Amino acid sequence: MTPNQRGHVVMTLSTALVATSFPVGAAITHGLDSGVLTLLRFTLAAVLFAPIVAWRYGLPWPSWRDLARYSLLSACLVGFFWGMFVALRHTTALNTATIFTLTPLITAVTAALLLGERQPRPARVALLLGAVGAVWVVFRGDLSALLALQFGRGDAIFLAGTVAMGVYGALVKLLHRGEPIARMTLWTLVTGAVWLLLLSLPRLGEVDWAAVPTSVYAGIVYLAVFTTIVTFFALQWSTSVIGPTKVMSYTFLNPVLVLLIGLLSGAALPPLATYPGFLLVLAATTVVQMSRTSGSTPAQPTATPSSRRAR
Repeated sequence: MTPNQRGHVVMTLSTALVATSFPVGAAITHGLDSGVLTLLRFTLAAVLFAPIVAWRYGLPWPSWRDLARYSLLSACLVGFFWGMFVALRHTTALNTATIFTLTPLITAVTAALLLGERQPRPARVALLLGAVGAVWVVFRGDLSALLALQFGRGDAIFLAGTVAMGVYGALVKLLHRGEPIARMTLWTLVTGAVWLLLLSLPRLGEVDWAAVPTSVYAGIVYLAVFTTIVTFFALQWSTSVIGPTKVMSYTFLNPVLVLLIGLLSGAALPPLATYPGFLLVLAATTVVQMSRTSGSTPAQPTATPSSRRAR
């Protein structure tokens, strides 16, 4: 299997894991302040991942310049997660899910500006159709519900967070300096935890830790391991292999996978009106993955799981 093929396999599995974070997050979000919950998620992920990175690749203290790179990456991630939680105080999950489908388009524009990555015309059309298909699935083919949307303060906040996530995809490739991707992932988690600590500090003293349900802690562990460590590593490694736009185009599949997870959990079949959206999403993702970008040379994957230990 070539590195390019491995990149697509890794992103397919990673996207499936990301889809599981929505029901898990929904189940535990009311048990703890959202900012504090995200802080615990990042901190636990960093603590669990650090020994693995130290053993496998070595863990020298990064220079100030390196810390600045990692802090910029983590600021984008924190901006997205923090913006999402703040936005949900003022808008609905349906609105945020719709806005999130703009991520691949934002990434494509950012990659063109920062990396000179140019998408062929079929891929550009596919990105637009993929966004339409994802919105179609989110609204279950109900055009009246889409037209009834009102763009308010919460939507503006989440749009800014979505832009941050789109920029993150291009920055991973731009700021990678040849270090093992696992080490880059770890320091992104560590600096992200620092950002979140600063944001959550006013509320930490108000948390009654003994009253937090055990299920919430279990959910945090799941999110830290599977949808933070694994998916962050997968995203950063795959970006260095197949490029940021192709990586972020997997976002189109999230509504589809979330609905499939719901079906496995006993939910009813989606209405027939959503099926055109499914087809658009799958077709768009396929076209983007098969397209050949120009103007940006893929970086060499220096930290695959089979890489040698750094000396």
